[in-house]
Amino acid sequence: RPLDNMSLLLSRNTLARRLVQPCRQYRQQHSQQQQRRSMGNWPKVQPRRIRVITCDITGTLVSFRGTLEQHYLGAAEKMGLHISDATKQKIGTAFNRAYRELSRRYPCFGSDQLSAKEWWKLTVLRSFELAQLEFPSPHEQEAVFSRIYSTFGSLRAYERFEDSLPFLHWAGQRHHLICGVLSNADERYGDSILPMLGMTHDELHFQLFSKELGLEKPHPQFFAAALQHAEPFLFDKEDPLMPGQCLHIGNDYTKDFEGARHAGMH
Repeated sequence: RPLDNMSLLLSRNTLARRLVQPCRQYRQQHSQQQQRRSMGNWPKVQPRRIRVITCDITGTLVSFRGTLEQHYLGAAEKMGLHISDATKQKIGTAFNRAYRELSRRYPCFGSDQLSAKEWWKLTVLRSFELAQLEFPSPHEQEAVFSRIYSTFGSLRAYERFEDSLPFLHWAGQRHHLICGVLSNADERYGDSILPMLGMTHDELHFQLFSKELGLEKPHPQFFAAALQHAEPFLFDKEDPLMPGQCLHIGNDYTKDFEGARHAGMH
């Protein structure tokens, strides 16, 4: 019987080790996963009462209608220009390259160096140049650009997400939150596009664009500017607005999520 008891004890110890070891491995793996998830170097945001909501525009409140190829090549075709298969295939990548080039040369859509229209004209014509579309004369260049520029200032190129306006009304009218816009864009969004889509200063109390500020998300000063522009609209002006009382909503991980978190916002 002593041998049987010893065998039983060894069996129980072996079973215990087999049960405990996977648990330890699971805890180690879980701890490593948690460490990886929390490796962001942004400051911790303490839970606070949300008083201000800021939103990105394109991809958050508004979406594009049609494709860039349709709008750009369609404008050229309407002016009688022949569009080769090579140009059709290249125009998308050509635009991306032209956009990057002009952004490096004239950041923030020209900021105080160029008007938004001048910046976009250089970008559009450079896109066609890279896509190997030749214009017979400057007249056709100007006509094609004018068509494209007017299209991207109209409802032909934009539509509002169906839940955007109900959300802004819910936040502003029901819960008395101050709502605003933070966008890497030029001021035409605020001047014409958003109002055409039914989003005015009644829904978006303040609107900040990189063209006007000379900064782009994720720069922390862009988000700090939101606090300065939101404070005059607060009901309790004696209570200073803190970054942790602001919630930013956007669709870009680096520009919107990390930018807001580095600035101390939700």
